[in-house]
Amino acid sequence: MKSLHHHLTEYVAARRALGTRLEEPAQTLRRFVTFLVRKKAHFITIKLALEWSQQCRDAVQPATCARKLSMVRQFARWLNAIDPRHQVPPRGLLDVRHRRGKPHIYSDEEITRLMAEAARLKSSKRMKALTLETLIGLLTATGLRPGEAAALEMGDVDLNAQVLVIRESKFGKSRQVPIHSSTVAALKRYAQQRDRIFRNPGNSFFFVSDSGNALDLGAVRRWFCKASTACGLRKKTERHRCGRGPRLQDLRHTFATRRLVEWYKTGSNVAVQMPKLATYLGHSSVACTYWYIEAVPELLEFATEFQLTSDQGGRK
Repeated sequence: MKSLHHHLTEYVAARRALGTRLEEPAQTLRRFVTFLVRKKAHFITIKLALEWSQQCRDAVQPATCARKLSMVRQFARWLNAIDPRHQVPPRGLLDVRHRRGKPHIYSDEEITRLMAEAARLKSSKRMKALTLETLIGLLTATGLRPGEAAALEMGDVDLNAQVLVIRESKFGKSRQVPIHSSTVAALKRYAQQRDRIFRNPGNSFFFVSDSGNALDLGAVRRWFCKASTACGLRKKTERHRCGRGPRLQDLRHTFATRRLVEWYKTGSNVAVQMPKLATYLGHSSVACTYWYIEAVPELLEFATEFQLTSDQGGRK
């Protein structure tokens, strides 16, 4: 009988053959399978899936537990078709209503503090500090999703043409992202320091961990939590190991919000500019980009003011 780890390898390979990167789910499911092995379980059960997904409920949002269980559900459905002894956790087992949280819009001063604390992180080869500091700067300057930045390979980073190639990201979309000369300079510095540490890289990823391997997003988020707690953006509590507060993803929200605020302040036609921003960010539709206006009070105020001015101009 095949081991659960073997089944997982086949599952990930099958999903990727269909065009899905499956980076985070693959890492999450490996931890789940390791949990099952520790429990000496040969099959997925609803009870064990629920127990595992709620292990960290005091340290993460309830929606995170539900997302982990959803990943297990998809894997269990695949296994159940092979062997019905694998139980499939039903939908709604964790009654969590998904609500999109209000983003934190970072100030320049907060980003400076974050990058300074990131640069102080300790690790054997100093890649933790170097990687996180550069990632924060890149996400701030480009609005990339954290997963997109972590998945960049050497060939995706064309510093001569000043372009990043984002391959098959969310919704299976690929795009090219132009970058500013200051971003190019920062990425060059990172690459030079990385190559001094790892003269014979064992993989093709642009950003690497202390072991020289691809980044684990879960680990990157923990590094970020440590840096944001150290600079006072998160308040550490007894129940929440990292505390709660601004997230890595909020750097993307900050990028989008700043572009929109700038357009409103300079009198640009936001309706004309919005499709450009949606394409740059890799949104599936302009409606996704308009969400930033609803989520950020300052933007909603600008949008209302702009609409009133337009209406008055039309009546003249």
